[in-house]
Amino acid sequence: MVLPNLIAAKHAFRPLRPHCSHSLGIFSRSPPRLTFSFSFASRFSTSSLKNSEHKPPPSQVQRKPSIRENIYTIPNLLTLSRIAACPVLGWSIIKGDFNLATSLLVYAGLTDLLDGFLARRYNMKSVLGTILDPAADKTLMTTLTITLAIKGMLPVPLAIIILGRDVALSLSAFYIRYNTLPPPKTWSRYWDFSLPSAEVRPTEISKINTALQLFLMGSTTISPLISYDLAMPLLALQWVVATTTVWSGLSYVFSKNAIRVVAQRHRRKAPPS
Repeated sequence: MVLPNLIAAKHAFRPLRPHCSHSLGIFSRSPPRLTFSFSFASRFSTSSLKNSEHKPPPSQVQRKPSIRENIYTIPNLLTLSRIAACPVLGWSIIKGDFNLATSLLVYAGLTDLLDGFLARRYNMKSVLGTILDPAADKTLMTTLTITLAIKGMLPVPLAIIILGRDVALSLSAFYIRYNTLPPPKTWSRYWDFSLPSAEVRPTEISKINTALQLFLMGSTTISPLISYDLAMPLLALQWVVATTTVWSGLSYVFSKNAIRVVAQRHRRKAPPS
Protein backbone atom coordinates (compact mmCIF):
# COMPACT_ATOMS: atom_id res chain seq x y z
CA MET A 1 0.00 0.00 0.00
CA VAL A 2 2.89 2.36 0.59
CA LEU A 3 4.27 2.17 -2.98
CA PRO A 4 0.99 3.00 -4.76
CA ASN A 5 0.45 5.91 -2.42
CA LEU A 6 3.88 7.34 -3.21
CA ILE A 7 3.26 7.03 -6.96
CA ALA A 8 -0.09 8.76 -6.65
CA ALA A 9 1.44 11.56 -4.60
CA LYS A 10 4.19 12.03 -7.20
CA HIS A 11 1.64 12.44 -9.99
CA ALA A 12 -0.53 14.71 -7.89
CA PHE A 13 2.27 17.19 -7.13
CA ARG A 14 3.89 17.22 -10.64
CA PRO A 15 4.33 20.92 -11.80
CA LEU A 16 2.22 22.04 -14.67
CA ARG A 17 3.92 23.00 -17.95
CA PRO A 18 3.63 26.74 -18.44
CA HIS A 19 3.67 26.55 -22.25
CA CYS A 20 0.56 24.39 -22.56
CA SER A 21 -2.23 26.39 -24.10
CA HIS A 22 -4.98 24.53 -22.13
CA SER A 23 -3.32 24.80 -18.67
CA LEU A 24 -5.43 26.85 -16.32
CA GLY A 25 -3.94 25.79 -12.94
CA ILE A 26 -2.31 27.94 -10.33
CA PHE A 27 1.14 26.99 -11.63
CA SER A 28 0.54 28.55 -15.10
CA ARG A 29 2.71 31.65 -15.60
CA SER A 30 0.19 33.63 -17.62
CA PRO A 31 -3.00 33.01 -19.55
CA PRO A 32 -2.45 32.30 -23.25
CA ARG A 33 -4.46 35.29 -24.44
CA LEU A 34 -2.52 37.65 -22.22
CA THR A 35 0.78 36.22 -23.49
CA PHE A 36 -0.31 36.71 -27.11
CA SER A 37 -1.36 40.32 -26.40
CA PHE A 38 1.99 41.19 -24.89
CA SER A 39 3.83 39.56 -27.81
CA PHE A 40 1.78 41.46 -30.44
CA ALA A 41 2.17 44.76 -28.61
CA SER A 42 5.92 44.30 -28.30
CA ARG A 43 6.26 43.53 -32.00
CA PHE A 44 4.14 46.52 -32.99
CA SER A 45 6.06 48.91 -30.74
CA THR A 46 9.41 47.56 -31.97
CA SER A 47 8.51 47.93 -35.66
CA SER A 48 7.14 51.43 -35.04
CA LEU A 49 10.35 52.38 -33.29
CA LYS A 50 12.44 51.06 -36.18
CA ASN A 51 10.36 52.98 -38.74
CA SER A 52 10.64 56.19 -36.72
CA GLU A 53 14.41 55.71 -36.46
CA HIS A 54 14.85 55.29 -40.25
CA LYS A 55 12.49 58.13 -41.25
CA PRO A 56 14.31 61.51 -41.13
CA PRO A 57 12.46 64.57 -39.85
CA PRO A 58 11.04 66.94 -42.52
CA SER A 59 13.60 69.61 -41.66
CA GLN A 60 16.48 67.26 -42.59
CA VAL A 61 15.02 66.11 -45.94
CA GLN A 62 17.41 67.30 -48.63
CA ARG A 63 16.09 68.53 -51.96
CA LYS A 64 17.81 67.57 -55.16
CA PRO A 65 20.23 70.29 -56.31
CA SER A 66 18.87 72.60 -59.00
CA ILE A 67 20.39 72.66 -62.45
CA ARG A 68 22.76 75.59 -63.01
CA GLU A 69 24.77 76.72 -66.01
CA ASN A 70 27.45 79.27 -66.87
CA ILE A 71 25.78 82.43 -68.12
CA TYR A 72 28.93 84.62 -68.24
CA THR A 73 29.92 83.86 -71.82
CA ILE A 74 31.14 86.04 -74.68
CA PRO A 75 28.00 85.45 -76.80
CA ASN A 76 25.79 86.59 -73.93
CA LEU A 77 27.95 89.68 -73.37
CA LEU A 78 27.72 90.57 -77.08
CA THR A 79 23.97 90.15 -76.94
CA LEU A 80 23.76 92.42 -73.88
CA SER A 81 25.85 95.05 -75.66
CA ARG A 82 23.36 94.94 -78.52
CA ILE A 83 20.53 95.57 -76.09
CA ALA A 84 22.47 98.44 -74.45
CA ALA A 85 22.94 100.11 -77.85
CA CYS A 86 19.19 100.35 -78.50
CA PRO A 87 18.54 103.54 -76.47
CA VAL A 88 21.35 105.31 -78.34
CA LEU A 89 19.89 104.08 -81.62
CA GLY A 90 16.45 105.43 -80.73
CA TRP A 91 17.88 108.78 -79.67
CA SER A 92 19.82 109.12 -82.94
CA ILE A 93 16.69 108.48 -85.03
CA ILE A 94 14.62 111.01 -83.06
CA LYS A 95 17.36 113.61 -83.47
CA GLY A 96 17.67 112.83 -87.18
CA ASP A 97 21.26 111.56 -86.96
CA PHE A 98 20.82 108.71 -89.45
CA ASN A 99 24.55 108.25 -89.90
CA LEU A 100 24.90 107.19 -86.26
CA ALA A 101 21.70 105.16 -86.48
CA THR A 102 23.02 103.29 -89.53
CA SER A 103 26.35 102.59 -87.78
CA LEU A 104 24.54 101.13 -84.77
CA LEU A 105 22.41 98.97 -87.07
CA VAL A 106 25.57 97.58 -88.66
CA TYR A 107 27.01 96.91 -85.21
CA ALA A 108 23.84 95.09 -84.18
CA GLY A 109 23.93 92.91 -87.28
CA LEU A 110 27.61 91.99 -86.87
CA THR A 111 27.30 91.13 -83.19
CA ASP A 112 24.22 89.04 -83.94
CA LEU A 113 26.22 86.95 -86.41
CA LEU A 114 29.29 86.81 -84.16
CA ASP A 115 27.58 85.62 -80.97
CA GLY A 116 25.81 82.84 -82.85
CA PHE A 117 29.10 81.70 -84.41
CA LEU A 118 30.96 81.70 -81.09
CA ALA A 119 28.18 79.82 -79.32
CA ARG A 120 28.21 77.05 -81.91
CA ARG A 121 31.95 76.92 -82.57
CA TYR A 122 33.18 76.95 -78.95
CA ASN A 123 30.20 75.27 -77.29
CA MET A 124 29.08 78.39 -75.41
CA LYS A 125 25.39 77.71 -75.79
CA SER A 126 23.14 78.38 -72.81
CA VAL A 127 19.45 78.51 -72.07
CA LEU A 128 19.86 82.17 -71.15
CA GLY A 129 21.32 82.75 -74.62
CA THR A 130 18.20 81.33 -76.24
CA ILE A 131 16.23 83.95 -74.28
CA LEU A 132 18.61 86.90 -74.64
CA ASP A 133 19.12 86.59 -78.39
CA PRO A 134 15.45 86.94 -79.38
CA ALA A 135 15.02 89.51 -76.59
CA ALA A 136 17.80 91.61 -78.16
CA ASP A 137 16.15 91.35 -81.57
CA LYS A 138 12.80 92.40 -80.10
CA THR A 139 14.37 95.28 -78.18
CA LEU A 140 16.01 96.48 -81.38
CA MET A 141 12.78 96.01 -83.33
CA THR A 142 10.71 97.82 -80.70
CA THR A 143 13.14 100.73 -80.63
CA LEU A 144 13.10 101.08 -84.41
CA THR A 145 9.33 100.67 -84.65
CA ILE A 146 8.52 103.33 -82.05
CA THR A 147 11.08 105.89 -83.17
CA LEU A 148 10.39 105.49 -86.91
CA ALA A 149 6.64 105.76 -86.26
CA ILE A 150 7.24 108.95 -84.24
CA LYS A 151 9.26 110.37 -87.14
CA GLY A 152 6.41 109.53 -89.53
CA MET A 153 8.54 107.09 -91.52
CA LEU A 154 6.49 104.00 -90.57
CA PRO A 155 2.68 103.58 -90.68
CA VAL A 156 1.09 103.55 -87.23
CA PRO A 157 -1.16 100.48 -87.93
CA LEU A 158 1.91 98.43 -88.86
CA ALA A 159 3.65 99.61 -85.71
CA ILE A 160 0.65 98.48 -83.62
CA ILE A 161 0.70 95.01 -85.25
CA ILE A 162 4.42 94.56 -84.59
CA LEU A 163 4.33 95.84 -81.00
CA GLY A 164 1.12 93.96 -80.17
CA ARG A 165 2.66 90.66 -81.21
CA ASP A 166 5.82 91.32 -79.20
CA VAL A 167 3.85 92.28 -76.07
CA ALA A 168 1.77 89.11 -76.30
CA LEU A 169 4.89 86.94 -76.67
CA SER A 170 6.60 88.72 -73.76
CA LEU A 171 3.65 88.14 -71.43
CA SER A 172 3.58 84.49 -72.47
CA ALA A 173 7.29 84.19 -71.71
CA PHE A 174 6.76 85.51 -68.15
CA TYR A 175 3.99 82.98 -67.57
CA ILE A 176 6.01 80.08 -69.01
CA ARG A 177 9.00 81.02 -66.85
CA TYR A 178 6.90 80.90 -63.69
CA ASN A 179 5.06 77.74 -64.70
CA THR A 180 8.21 75.75 -65.53
CA LEU A 181 10.48 77.01 -62.73
CA PRO A 182 11.38 74.12 -60.38
CA PRO A 183 10.16 74.59 -56.78
CA PRO A 184 10.46 76.52 -54.62
CA LYS A 185 9.05 79.37 -56.73
CA THR A 186 10.51 82.45 -55.09
CA TRP A 187 11.10 85.96 -56.41
CA SER A 188 14.91 85.60 -56.33
CA ARG A 189 14.82 82.22 -58.10
CA TYR A 190 12.46 83.58 -60.74
CA TRP A 191 15.02 86.21 -61.80
CA ASP A 192 18.01 83.89 -61.37
CA PHE A 193 18.62 82.99 -65.03
CA SER A 194 21.33 80.51 -64.11
CA LEU A 195 18.37 78.26 -63.19
CA PRO A 196 17.03 77.25 -66.60
CA SER A 197 13.39 76.24 -66.78
CA ALA A 198 12.25 76.48 -70.40
CA GLU A 199 13.93 77.03 -73.73
CA VAL A 200 12.29 79.07 -76.49
CA ARG A 201 12.77 77.77 -80.02
CA PRO A 202 11.76 80.21 -82.76
CA THR A 203 9.63 78.76 -85.52
CA GLU A 204 10.67 78.92 -89.17
CA ILE A 205 8.15 81.61 -90.06
CA SER A 206 9.29 83.59 -87.03
CA LYS A 207 12.88 83.56 -88.30
CA ILE A 208 11.70 84.75 -91.72
CA ASN A 209 9.54 87.43 -90.13
CA THR A 210 12.43 88.71 -88.00
CA ALA A 211 14.67 88.97 -91.06
CA LEU A 212 11.97 90.81 -93.01
CA GLN A 213 11.27 93.18 -90.15
CA LEU A 214 14.95 94.02 -89.75
CA PHE A 215 15.27 94.52 -93.49
CA LEU A 216 12.27 96.88 -93.46
CA MET A 217 13.53 98.86 -90.47
CA GLY A 218 17.05 99.04 -91.86
CA SER A 219 15.86 100.16 -95.29
CA THR A 220 13.61 102.77 -93.70
CA THR A 221 16.44 104.03 -91.49
CA ILE A 222 18.95 104.46 -94.31
CA SER A 223 16.40 105.79 -96.80
CA PRO A 224 17.20 109.46 -95.96
CA LEU A 225 20.84 108.76 -96.86
CA ILE A 226 19.96 107.35 -100.32
CA SER A 227 19.16 109.56 -103.29
CA TYR A 228 16.70 107.06 -104.80
CA ASP A 229 12.98 107.12 -104.01
CA LEU A 230 12.13 104.03 -101.97
CA ALA A 231 8.48 104.88 -101.26
CA MET A 232 6.89 102.13 -103.40
CA PRO A 233 9.31 99.33 -102.51
CA LEU A 234 8.95 100.19 -98.82
CA LEU A 235 5.15 100.17 -99.07
CA ALA A 236 5.16 96.68 -100.61
CA LEU A 237 7.57 95.48 -97.96
CA GLN A 238 5.35 96.88 -95.23
CA TRP A 239 2.41 94.75 -96.42
CA VAL A 240 4.59 91.66 -96.49
CA VAL A 241 5.88 92.32 -92.96
CA ALA A 242 2.35 92.84 -91.64
CA THR A 243 1.34 89.43 -93.02
CA THR A 244 4.37 87.55 -91.69
CA THR A 245 4.05 89.23 -88.28
CA VAL A 246 0.52 87.91 -87.76
CA TRP A 247 1.50 84.51 -89.17
CA SER A 248 4.54 84.14 -86.90
CA GLY A 249 2.53 85.11 -83.84
CA LEU A 250 0.01 82.37 -84.53
CA SER A 251 2.80 79.84 -85.15
CA TYR A 252 3.86 80.02 -81.48
CA VAL A 253 0.32 79.17 -80.43
CA PHE A 254 -0.09 76.10 -82.63
CA SER A 255 3.50 74.81 -82.71
CA LYS A 256 4.40 72.00 -80.28
CA ASN A 257 8.17 72.48 -80.61
CA ALA A 258 8.35 76.22 -79.92
CA ILE A 259 8.92 75.73 -76.19
CA ARG A 260 10.95 72.98 -74.52
CA VAL A 261 10.79 72.50 -70.76
CA VAL A 262 14.36 71.96 -69.60
CA ALA A 263 13.54 70.98 -66.00
CA GLN A 264 11.34 68.06 -67.06
CA ARG A 265 13.99 66.79 -69.48
CA HIS A 266 16.62 66.65 -66.72
CA ARG A 267 14.13 65.03 -64.36
CA ARG A 268 13.56 62.19 -66.82
CA LYS A 269 17.30 61.59 -67.17
CA ALA A 270 17.87 61.51 -63.40
CA PRO A 271 18.65 57.96 -62.12
CA PRO A 272 16.03 56.37 -59.85
CA SER A 273 16.75 56.84 -56.17
